[in-house]
Amino acid sequence: MQTRRDALKRSLAVASMLMGAGLLPQVAQAFEKSAFDAKSVADVFKALGLPMPAESKDVALTAPDIAENGAVVPMTVQTNLAGVKKLMLLVEKNPSPLVALFMVNPLVETSFQTRAKMGQSCDVYAVAVMEDGKTLFSKKEVKVTLGGCGG
Repeated sequence: MQTRRDALKRSLAVASMLMGAGLLPQVAQAFEKSAFDAKSVADVFKALGLPMPAESKDVALTAPDIAENGAVVPMTVQTNLAGVKKLMLLVEKNPSPLVALFMVNPLVETSFQTRAKMGQSCDVYAVAVMEDGKTLFSKKEVKVTLGGCGG
């Protein structure tokens, strides 16, 4: 008969093996903290050691034209490009522009949806960071009628 303690030990062992193999989501890496603390879009790229991105139709951004409530603005970033290692969402005029950073590997579908706070109307950027170091983006202006960042 298996005890609860034995089941927990086995579950922890399996989870450790999966994490070690890279099959479980990783916790946020401490080295990305400076990017989340950056105060401008340019500072985000500088903190990550990335070049400024080039506009691309291969990176898709879905966000509302008008956000009734800036506290919960739905956004989706996706691409079908091969060789993507990160996808990011940035809100230009937020106190901290980097609102989401998704680490990607070939086993992960490169489409992510989240909700972000927006304090005011501004451009929103979806950025794909490629394995070769190139960065590509698409942008969309989102008008906010009621700010979500203390506004």
